[in-house]
Amino acid sequence: MRMVSRWIVTVAAGAAVVAGVNSAIAQQTIRVGWTIPAEESKYWMMRRPAEFPDLGKTYNIEWTQFQGTAPMTQALAAGALDCATQGPLSLANGVVGGNLKAYIVAQHVFEKPGGFSVYWAVKDDSPIKTVADLKDKTVGINVIGGGTYGPFAMLLQKNGVDPKKDIKLVEVGFAVSEEALRQGRIDAVNMNQPFAARAEAKGGIRKLFSLSEAMPNIVHIVEACRADFVDKNPELAKAYVRDVTSGMKKALANREETLKVVSEVLKAPVPVLDTYLLKDNDFARDPGAAPNFDAIQKMLDIYAATGMLPKMDVAQFKHPTIVAPLQ
Repeated sequence: MRMVSRWIVTVAAGAAVVAGVNSAIAQQTIRVGWTIPAEESKYWMMRRPAEFPDLGKTYNIEWTQFQGTAPMTQALAAGALDCATQGPLSLANGVVGGNLKAYIVAQHVFEKPGGFSVYWAVKDDSPIKTVADLKDKTVGINVIGGGTYGPFAMLLQKNGVDPKKDIKLVEVGFAVSEEALRQGRIDAVNMNQPFAARAEAKGGIRKLFSLSEAMPNIVHIVEACRADFVDKNPELAKAYVRDVTSGMKKALANREETLKVVSEVLKAPVPVLDTYLLKDNDFARDPGAAPNFDAIQKMLDIYAATGMLPKMDVAQFKHPTIVAPLQ
């Protein structure tokens, strides 16, 4: 957790103070991890807090940005975060390796046929034509062990490439993936919106493969909260999930304002965002931010079948009442 190690120490010290407070007094600040891209409901909460009556009044949020979902899993397991964006694989790994107990309380984006799918790109003049050609090459990924790693590793294995032995896998953030590829520091790299749209507009790169080829209908990122936090602070957790639900509705209902909000967070020009955001070539979003537990279970089953995880039941991530959509 390179980006947040100092912050975690500070939070841990603060947590000791909080623990001494009378337990009858509910916690009123939620420590939330976030990343980019595709968290429009949270971006609305961050940039337009006045649109959420409870936010900043009945409760507050302490926001911390991370490079990807895997380091947030570690922060959740360490008790340094209360809620955070998670990929199903990252969350499951937290259960297996960190004894994390958490609830999936909302969903941000997923893939559907005809929409955008995270893909790996190479330069137009690259000799790499197939997945098998990645052997002995340097390949970039936003976070090793993060949400995109599972289907990526599966696709390589299906094409005779061992992701642990046959390639040099390096972490390259989405924001700098295009630059790293064009400069030749890596041979292939994963592309996500809005960076994919920007790179495609410039030309000179081509798609090698997309995650949908390995796993259709991927649930990319969900919102998860530590079970002990939710169980001890149910009303606070409900307030947060209500606002995540509301944020998703606002994002989908007012695309013009959402373009501005996302531009402020991602530092990407509105004209670039306008080429894809909330259009057919973007990820899909449930209008109520409802988690698709059936799809997540299918993903967990595939991970188990390929030896990436032990068999796991998605039911452990379901809270009976605190889950989007909440009004």
